[in-house]
Amino acid sequence: MALRSAQVTVAAQDGQALRAPDPVASAPLAVRGVTVSYGEKPAVFSVDATFPAGAMTAIIGPNGAGKSTLLKAALGVIPRLSGEVSVFGQPIETARARIAYVPQRASVDWDFPASVIDVVLMGLYRRIGLLGRLTGAQRAKANACLARVGMSDFADRQIGQLSGGQQQRVFLARALAQDADLYLLDEPFAGVDAATERAIIDVLKSLKADGKAVVCVHHDLATVATYFDHVFLINVRKIAEGPVATTFTGANLNATYGGRLAATHIDQLALADPA
Repeated sequence: MALRSAQVTVAAQDGQALRAPDPVASAPLAVRGVTVSYGEKPAVFSVDATFPAGAMTAIIGPNGAGKSTLLKAALGVIPRLSGEVSVFGQPIETARARIAYVPQRASVDWDFPASVIDVVLMGLYRRIGLLGRLTGAQRAKANACLARVGMSDFADRQIGQLSGGQQQRVFLARALAQDADLYLLDEPFAGVDAATERAIIDVLKSLKADGKAVVCVHHDLATVATYFDHVFLINVRKIAEGPVATTFTGANLNATYGGRLAATHIDQLALADPA
C-alpha cells in the first residue's frame, strides 16, 4: 500500500482539477496501515496517523493499547507486519537524520560506563561518524544542550549515578544535540519529579515555537489539555486524532479506555466541548 500522492483534488475550474498539498505528504510523521504483532494477537492493528508540523502531539491510551509499540514500529525499532511510514513526505529510511528519539528510561542500560557529557555527545555521532573527531565547537554545543535542560553541573558524572529525572534530562539534551526537525519521546514524564517535568515541558514548548514537531507517548490525562495541541487516541486501533480542542472529549476517552475511566475522573479533566 503506497502513501497518497503529494496532492489531492479539491475543486474543479474550467474543466481542470485543482490540487492542494496533501497533509500526509508534508507531515513530519505519517503512518498508514501499520500493524504490529507480538504473537497471534496484534498489538497495533491497521493504524493510520498523521502528526502535524509545529505542534505537540500526545499519544494516549490505556496500558497495553500499543502507544509505545506504534512509536517504535514507526521508527523501525521493532518490525511491522504491514504498513508504511513517511517523514516529511520521504520514506523514514531516508529521513532518519531529521528525527531525534528519547526512549523510555526503563529501556536504557544505566550501568553503561559513560559520563553525562559522553551521552550528549552521542547525539552528534550521526553527523561526524563513530570514529570522527569532535571539535571544540561541537563540545561547546553539547554543553549548551546540557545547560538548556539544567544539567551543566553534572557533565562529568556517570549516568548511573543520576536520579530518574536527571537521566531523563540528559537524554533530552542528547536529542537536542541532534538538531532534529521531529522529536519523538516515549513517556518523557514517567517517574520524574515536578521540577524535571516543568523543565522538560519548557524545552518541548520552545522546540514547538521554533517550528519543530514533537510527539510524546503520554499517560497523564490531567495534563493533556495544558501541554499539548494535538492528540492521538489509540487502543490497538486508532480511536480518534485531531486538535485537543475538538478531540480530547469524554466520548473519545470512553471509547479509548473502554469505560474504565470513572465518570467523575472524566468530569475533572479539561475536555473539549463536544458541541
